[in-house]
Amino acid sequence: MKSLVIVESPAKAKTINKFLGAGYVVKASVGHVRDLPSGRIGINIEKEFDPEYMVIKGKEKIIKELKSLAKKSESIYLCPDPDREGEAIAWHIAEELGGAESDSIFRVTFNEITRSAVQNAITNPGKINMDLVEAQQARRILDRLVGYNLSPLLWRKVKRGLSAGRVQSVAVKMIVDREREIEAFIPVEYWTVTAKFDGGEPPLFDAKLAKYRGKKLELPDEETVNKALKEIRNADSFKLEKIERKERKRNPVAPFTTSKLQQEAARKLGFGAKKTMMIAQQLYEGIELESKDAVGLITYMRTDSVRVAADAQEEARSYISSNFGKDYLPAKPPVYKSKKGAQEGHEAIRPVSVEQSPKLLKKFLSRDQYRMYTLIWNRFLSSQMAPAKLDQTTFNIEVGDYTFRATGTVIRFPGFMALYTEGQDDVEEEKQDKLPLLKEGVTLKALSIEPKQHFTQPPPRYSEATIVKDLEEKGIGRPSTYASIISTIQGRKYVEKKEGRFYPTELGIVVNDLLVEHFNRIIDYDFTAKMEEELDAVEEGRMKWVKVVKGFYGPFNEDLERATDIKRMKPEDKPTDIICEKCGKPMVERWGRHGRFIACTGYPDCKNTKPLGGEPGKPAVEPVVTDETCNKCGKPMLLKTGKFGKFLACSGYPECKNTSPLATGVKCPEDGGDIVERRSRGGRTFYSCSNYPKCKFSIWNRPVPKPCPKCKTPFLVEKRSKDKEPTLVCHDKECGYKAEE
Repeated sequence: MKSLVIVESPAKAKTINKFLGAGYVVKASVGHVRDLPSGRIGINIEKEFDPEYMVIKGKEKIIKELKSLAKKSESIYLCPDPDREGEAIAWHIAEELGGAESDSIFRVTFNEITRSAVQNAITNPGKINMDLVEAQQARRILDRLVGYNLSPLLWRKVKRGLSAGRVQSVAVKMIVDREREIEAFIPVEYWTVTAKFDGGEPPLFDAKLAKYRGKKLELPDEETVNKALKEIRNADSFKLEKIERKERKRNPVAPFTTSKLQQEAARKLGFGAKKTMMIAQQLYEGIELESKDAVGLITYMRTDSVRVAADAQEEARSYISSNFGKDYLPAKPPVYKSKKGAQEGHEAIRPVSVEQSPKLLKKFLSRDQYRMYTLIWNRFLSSQMAPAKLDQTTFNIEVGDYTFRATGTVIRFPGFMALYTEGQDDVEEEKQDKLPLLKEGVTLKALSIEPKQHFTQPPPRYSEATIVKDLEEKGIGRPSTYASIISTIQGRKYVEKKEGRFYPTELGIVVNDLLVEHFNRIIDYDFTAKMEEELDAVEEGRMKWVKVVKGFYGPFNEDLERATDIKRMKPEDKPTDIICEKCGKPMVERWGRHGRFIACTGYPDCKNTKPLGGEPGKPAVEPVVTDETCNKCGKPMLLKTGKFGKFLACSGYPECKNTSPLATGVKCPEDGGDIVERRSRGGRTFYSCSNYPKCKFSIWNRPVPKPCPKCKTPFLVEKRSKDKEPTLVCHDKECGYKAEE
């Protein structure tokens, strides 16, 4: 008699099937098999919030097959992922197959999908952890209570079809709060003064005005700057008064947790949280290698622990010693501290074996899989390497009562930095000049002294990386839920992503303001974080799930009862400069079922409306006929304006629905096609060849049809940086040409 092994995904089933012998049948449940009913709340509030579970529509066939196989099986091994969600899936399957307490039903978990790990786990099975199941159940019930009660309220008071989520609404609030911070921000003027010095030895170097009479110098306005410049320019000399040299040590960062992986994949690879988790899941569940056997390449990707198994550390140390040298090996394996409450039963995200280097596996992986695996492999291996050693030199240059300061850093020993350095969020790294070898007391020559005006900047809008970072820091949700949170609030049209940044929509602002006014407790950051801590306590067996749900539902139900009489809310009308050509009254931007449009204020007597154009307060303009012809039907192409800007569309619409992006006027260097402007799935603008997919040339920076004066490359590109106007640079990085600002 065979044993039945049940996992949640077909890919995982395929991998595990190859590790087990003929005595096992491996089947996939394809995720959850039971849930609360879709047509009603499914929770008996009067009876200790008792949930009513039903087989999910479409899963009846799977359950029937599993029951049939279970009857013929000696043992049943439940192998969903090792977390709350996986434990709940295992429990629901067990309940359908005879009950979690059955002597023939076992729970099996493994942190990596390799032959040895799977076989060892099957040999040493356990039972379902009901604390984990109840923690997941509590979360599901809390979310159902909020969604089922708030959504109908939003339908009545804002717009039909809306929905609210317990944690998603808090994420929307974060984005709305940030937008209002930006709107309320008042820029403050400040100045810097930079001098270029010649010390008689190469290279020339820059220094910034830093102190006055030994104290930090503030330069709030031009008057203060001009006074300082007058005194500096009248001084006798610039003297290198003091040289400070410090040896600094930079330690490697810990291997990835889920949230850190999501942040770094956003920074370095441009992946959203959802895409990051999808690709990591593929690497975890198995990739077919040379033997045609699928094998897991990374450990489980939902974890908040930075713990690393001792054998993995030893393997990494051996690899570092052989491939980098003894100097790159610390005396003892590093120990990293996980955040409070982390599940130390899990490891950090790491390669199953560092011997499987990205270079060796590249031919078996897709481009995105390869980039993700490289990121994880580099991060883990670098975390086991020696610190970097840096020499930092500071020049203090005295001129009268003023001090200029220049700082330069030299890497004496790269250590882990030979392999990996962590990305930064919204931080403009301080420029580190290479300083000449000079002695204290030498006189310097100032070749130029340049003042520059600046203004303080508002906090940046959230990116994929920074919203994950803030969700984690505020204790909102858990790393395994961040991807679905971000995906859900975009799907509901409460926020939108433009140029890689999150903006609240008008609908999102209206819904948020309603919830803040009438349900402030449930979308309060601290309250939501406290709920997460209590769910953790349920998981750890320190708290009963019913107590957690009761503690939430009491205040929530009070708010619900008070909210019955709230007035209907919608985005306010916005005035425009347009006069109605039918009745002469002013027209306004008005909110409707499908978004904003332009309408006459004389409604209902005058029902004149216009579609809204690409600019606020402007009606949609008539399309302009261009000299371009449609490459499908030969008719003239029209210049139109859509959600993402201008584009070309065939005048033969609707018979011909051909559209094309606008050309930039620059030819593709690879096949001579036109370089056109496009949008990525994340809403970020990029530029690629019009002959895609035959030609895959693409760049992020806007091309400009000007040849490089240095190397004659046919076009330059616009390089953008924070607080600065775009700079034209050569597309060929080896050339290094940069236009003078």
